[in-house]
Amino acid sequence: MNGSLAMSIRPVRKAVFPVAGLGTRFLPATKAMPKEMLTLVDRPLIQHAVDEARAAGIEQFIFVTSRGKGALEDHFDSNYDLKRTLEKRGKTRELGILQTTEIDSGQLLFTRQREPLGLGHAIWCARHLVGDEPFAILLADDVVLAQKPCLQQMLDAYNQVGGNMVAVVDVPREQTNRYGILDVETDDGRLAKIRGLVEKPDPAVAPSTLSIIGRYILQPEIFHELEAKRVGAGGEIQLTDSMARLIGRQSFHGLRYEGTRYDCGDKIGFIEANAAFALAHPDMGSKVREALQRIIGSTR
Repeated sequence: MNGSLAMSIRPVRKAVFPVAGLGTRFLPATKAMPKEMLTLVDRPLIQHAVDEARAAGIEQFIFVTSRGKGALEDHFDSNYDLKRTLEKRGKTRELGILQTTEIDSGQLLFTRQREPLGLGHAIWCARHLVGDEPFAILLADDVVLAQKPCLQQMLDAYNQVGGNMVAVVDVPREQTNRYGILDVETDDGRLAKIRGLVEKPDPAVAPSTLSIIGRYILQPEIFHELEAKRVGAGGEIQLTDSMARLIGRQSFHGLRYEGTRYDCGDKIGFIEANAAFALAHPDMGSKVREALQRIIGSTR
């Protein structure tokens, strides 16, 4: 990397978490509880996302919420009554676990999306909290099981090439109409230089099978494009549409991350993620493997 490029790459200090969705696919579990509070093994989905951001050095956590999402704010606050009870009982280990859920004052910020107008609109709602600097986006529905956190992998690559970056994975061609798909200019097997983005293209006309997952690093100029509030696929304001309009003016890359992504916005994906994360858990992995083998054996 040359010196002028290194000087032009600004650090990523803030992350946006769009958490305004209703979670209708998980009713009735999400009737009174935010879907982001569904538990993946031993932590809510939203904490998996926050922990990934923390591990990558993110300093401010911006939640785009909606009505009925107060549990998210409470989860990352201090619970003094619970702390005192644990202290009295000498529960040192549990106190340590509790501490991992807390975000310091001034680092956790909230804004509301009053209407469900799409991911692009949700990100636009965070514009004043992000300000004029690059930022990350993490969708809590997408979890990645990896030795090095997905966002850290992206930041390592971002610090080499700058610009805008998305995490990508190859999907079956017949599924391209479910995702944002890359039109690729060059590809070295790890980083793909992007010349276009298409939201949910028909498989017959999809420019590739490289799909964007819920991890982004974007420059603040994206807010100027989102300001127009153009309606795209599904009648919503699509983030990928605004990203596509920046291509040619700013660099865009897709990173093939190392790890396995699970779609926890889908019931089967959520169950699969719980199994995979439980098997990888250092304290319970072997017992979970035995339990799964018993369950599978008893249903044959």
